[in-house]
Amino acid sequence: MPEVSEGSVVDGRYRVLERLGSGGMADVWLADDTHLQRRVALKVLHSRFSQDREFVERFRREAEAAAGLQHPNIVAVFDRGEFEGSYYIAMQYIEGRTLKQLSDAGLSPEQAARLIRQVLEAARFAHRHGIVHRDLKPQNVIVDTEGKAVVTDFGIARAGVSEITQAGEVMGTPHYLSPEQAQGMDVTAVSDLYSIGVMLYEALTGRVPFEGESAVAVAMKQVSQMPQRPSSINPRVSPSLDAVVMRALEKDPGQRFQSADAFIAALDAALGDSAQPGGGTAAFAPLPPVVASPAEKEEEPDSDEKAKKKRRRWLVVGIAVLIGALVGFALTRETTTSIPSVTGNQLNVAITLLQQDGFPIREVKHVERSTPQNIVLEQDPAASPPAEKASLDCAFLSFSCSKPAVTLTVSAGPGSAKVPSTAGLTRAQAEAKLKQSGFGIQVENVHSSGVAPGLVIHSTPSGGTAATRGSDVVLALSSGPKLAKVPVLVSSQRSVAVQQIRARGLVAAVTEETSSAPVGQVIRQSPSAGKEVEPGSTVSIVVSKGAQKVAVPDVIGRLRSEAVTMLREAGLKPTVSEQEAESSSKVGHVINQFPVAGARVEKGTEVTVVVGKAASEPSEPGKP
Repeated sequence: MPEVSEGSVVDGRYRVLERLGSGGMADVWLADDTHLQRRVALKVLHSRFSQDREFVERFRREAEAAAGLQHPNIVAVFDRGEFEGSYYIAMQYIEGRTLKQLSDAGLSPEQAARLIRQVLEAARFAHRHGIVHRDLKPQNVIVDTEGKAVVTDFGIARAGVSEITQAGEVMGTPHYLSPEQAQGMDVTAVSDLYSIGVMLYEALTGRVPFEGESAVAVAMKQVSQMPQRPSSINPRVSPSLDAVVMRALEKDPGQRFQSADAFIAALDAALGDSAQPGGGTAAFAPLPPVVASPAEKEEEPDSDEKAKKKRRRWLVVGIAVLIGALVGFALTRETTTSIPSVTGNQLNVAITLLQQDGFPIREVKHVERSTPQNIVLEQDPAASPPAEKASLDCAFLSFSCSKPAVTLTVSAGPGSAKVPSTAGLTRAQAEAKLKQSGFGIQVENVHSSGVAPGLVIHSTPSGGTAATRGSDVVLALSSGPKLAKVPVLVSSQRSVAVQQIRARGLVAAVTEETSSAPVGQVIRQSPSAGKEVEPGSTVSIVVSKGAQKVAVPDVIGRLRSEAVTMLREAGLKPTVSEQEAESSSKVGHVINQFPVAGARVEKGTEVTVVVGKAASEPSEPGKP
């Protein structure tokens, strides 16, 4: 099987420019997509895997599943196929630096957390579609110039609960392997979250949790040792961010975050705590101590009975005063409260604002909307003002009132939908279907000899794949076959003209014609030079076969006038000279000609005839 190299063309479409990188399973090349005029990252499977039929079948099945992932934080898979015995995937080409390079250069805790949050968004989308990455590491995350993180390498051997693990071989990078992966156990979405925890640890501290002299040594530490807290390496890491990392790196999968959503929520809360250290808590001042009024000096009781009655009387009075005070407090205290407005905020910010003011959260409802994900759309009770104040939950004669619980309605984002099939439809029909499904539209005109002009060739993403509602679908619209321009052929030699016609994908039709032009030279063409025609069209050329030739007639012995007429009728040009005839019978007759009779010459050729004339008489002596 020939190796892919710079300058080679893969599958008749992708022109290879340069190698971007190489891994254990594939090489990645920068290539030009000559069909859609864009650059792509072309991943070509190593030949040693291409020979394993079982591996290839799984690769093709899992690559197809990965191609269905359309998300801003996941590299787009445009195409996949077979080329000369190997297999390839054409992916979105992203210019930027890897998360590994950024971690080595140094990130602030906030920068690290925000980049990892984007990785979690990608993992969440993949997990919801049944895809487990299995080899998440910072080298597989590219951050573009605008700070958007994109996860790559979803295309090979990592779709679903992948079966592509050779006997006795654990696939993945040791420093980012989960303990269960290191032990060869089943890999789940929670295993991906452990790997993301390692990436967060490295982004915060500049180093991985475990180092070792070999891959086996690192894997053993993943299974048996607990890492240092990130804050012990980087004091800028907050306790709440510390706690998020340590939970993500729990050895027991059941003790970790069970979903990317839970990881994201904890990370958002930790970022909120970092921004507002200490938070806010409600405080209540202690009640002042009861101070008894000094009692008037009691007269000494006359008896024990009088003393008891007096004590009972004071007790009744005290109770009555206390009850009166409590009733007055209950009737005059504030029983309503203002609720802060949290609509338009991120969910974690809204929860923090409400809880700081003492409002518990009753429920968080997620609804699909075009508003960005996790933005609060509604709250119940509504904010006051403008709404009326909400009632406090106050028990009668109770010293305290509880604030009402708040229900938040949050955007789950636009959601996803299947891209409708548009191949073979007109532009108007395709656009109507896409708009009905909630997608934006971009159109690219592409030459095609197999699809009629004005019809859709294909779409990106392709029909049947899931994509985010509101995202753009690119329609490749046929503009018909690419036309060929007829070259200038007149005055060219026949062989050169035919070669030029064929080089443009056209068919040459040649005829010959008598002409004064040199033999083999093109004297006419149809269509004319510069006209654009479809490939396979016929271009006719007329080639000169030289001037017409005629036989010189035999005019010797003929009268002068008769010879001149015969030559002219033959298309020749007669010239006459005279010569003394040997006999009087030859006077006035042609006695010689050149060219000779029967010679073939071009029409218009000059023929000289010699006509006999009478001999001059000799002069008599004495006469002049």
